[in-house]
Amino acid sequence: MRQYLPLAVIALACASPVAALDVPPRKVGLWEMKTTFEGGNIPPQTAQHCIDAETGKLMNATGASMAKDMCSKQDVQQAGSTIVIDSVCKFGPMTTTSHAVVSGDFNSAYTVKISSESQGAPAVQGMPAGGAANLTVEAKWLGACKADQKPGDMVMAGGQKVNIRDLQNMPGMPGGAKKK
Repeated sequence: MRQYLPLAVIALACASPVAALDVPPRKVGLWEMKTTFEGGNIPPQTAQHCIDAETGKLMNATGASMAKDMCSKQDVQQAGSTIVIDSVCKFGPMTTTSHAVVSGDFNSAYTVKISSESQGAPAVQGMPAGGAANLTVEAKWLGACKADQKPGDMVMAGGQKVNIRDLQNMPGMPGGAKKK
């Protein structure tokens, strides 16, 4: 399951609301995000994310910073409640061209459909060869965060818990610790 963690983290990042537009923040509380990868044999990944207003702003700011630093193209269009994002981003030696469509609302449920093509990408077990990927993230609000959760906590598939604030302090992350 560990080899899927980077894909799940990327999918979760994509599932957060788009910072480049003036979209309403996600409702405070516990969100469940199910990521389905098409065309491969990776099982669906489900994660839960506890957010408050501050964590939501932090995720949007981090996403905007990452896009600014890594993406040569970030075209975001909004038509009603649908947001379309076309981007070209470089992650180390890999260049990814993606098209994402976000629909729904940030109070109860939304869906992110992403199709991407990567060049220079290492092979990922369970994914089609050639760097093409299609995934869908279905996010739904579950209610209040659980008693043992604090804002920023993400419980990944398999029960691994990380906090978005801790990830920000990792070397190489936008706003995080500097590499030595």
